[in-house]
Amino acid sequence: MTSGYDMGIDTSRRNPKPRPLTDNERARLEEFLDSIHYSSRYSDDEYEYRHVQLPKAMLKAIPKEYHDSSKGTLKLLWEDEWRSMGITQSLGWEHYEVHEPEPHILLFKYVCPSKMQIAPHRGRKVGMGSASS
Repeated sequence: MTSGYDMGIDTSRRNPKPRPLTDNERARLEEFLDSIHYSSRYSDDEYEYRHVQLPKAMLKAIPKEYHDSSKGTLKLLWEDEWRSMGITQSLGWEHYEVHEPEPHILLFKYVCPSKMQIAPHRGRKVGMGSASS
């Protein structure tokens, strides 16, 4: 995780390791990239959230290794995977859920900046609070 903060992602719902798209697979998705919709951010005390709405037709062009056939949705995607699909967001966002009634909607979360601090003498961000211990 880029933040060092335990975000509670169920890694059993991901591929065992990231599997970025091949050039041919990526080319099949290019026609959909301008139609990806990004929600406004919303937050609670711990996280910022947003949802990313893929065009429904895009799901059919995404390789089967990205799909959870038992749920009829995409798996939870590693950052390398969602970036290779053309989803663009700043660093630190984690895909944590899929909205099952609408499997083209992916839910992302990000640790609120107020929960982050700069580690002394290292210049890197680390998580704060009980979830990071």
